[in-house]
Amino acid sequence: MLRKIKPGQPGTKQFLEEYGEQLVCVRYRYDAQRRKRVKTVEIVVAESEWLPPTERFAPGEIVWLRIGFVERPVQQRLGAAGGKWDSQRCVWNIRYDAAVKLGYATNVERREVSL
Repeated sequence: MLRKIKPGQPGTKQFLEEYGEQLVCVRYRYDAQRRKRVKTVEIVVAESEWLPPTERFAPGEIVWLRIGFVERPVQQRLGAAGGKWDSQRCVWNIRYDAAVKLGYATNVERREVSL
């Protein structure tokens, strides 16, 4: 069992005095088998700027999707989602967001652009 308490709530007073604004929460973990209660604190020890990673592909970008030749149900789902089979390259051309929605993001390759 776990109980999580935010700073300022009863049970956090001593830690709030000690850690101030660095305190994120206090947790009480209960172990019925060992008959123990463990109290832990989560504090901020460092803070820095961070940018979340960008998507590898834009949602509407057309990408290549390599699927095995014998995977007929997958091929039918790709066709229904707007995918087009490229027989020269043996790949499916499909929008990246559709590939992700179908669960095939790991099979995606960047499409070569010919000029």
